[in-house]
Amino acid sequence: MHEKAEESRHNETTAYLMFLAGTVFFVGGVLETLFIYQFVGTVPEWFIFIPYYTEPHVGAMMGLALIIGGLTLIVYGIVAGINYSRDRGWYMNELRKANSIEEALLSRETATVKEEVRKQKTAAKKASKHLEK
Repeated sequence: MHEKAEESRHNETTAYLMFLAGTVFFVGGVLETLFIYQFVGTVPEWFIFIPYYTEPHVGAMMGLALIIGGLTLIVYGIVAGINYSRDRGWYMNELRKANSIEEALLSRETATVKEEVRKQKTAAKKASKHLEK
């Protein structure tokens, strides 16, 4: 269980790094698309917050590819990060339950051992008193 929690933590970190890479790609694509204005000569069209060109130009296609890839990585990074975070939380709860059960069993065993030691001491005292008489 401990190894699964560590693996989930590693996967969560990887997912958040994927989110950061997607952010870099997205910003790079937007900048590429906005700066290609110098070569295309027309103002880009906008779909919500995504600039694009309808003319087939290499720079415009690369910018659009970076934007789409960046958005994909951003969404997947967030979803995967949340999923792995929830998995890690579940594993940690299971580890806490297992540790609490283990501690309860150990406390019962130590109480039983202490009781047996006390009984043995009492029996030894009675035996020594009986031998003195």
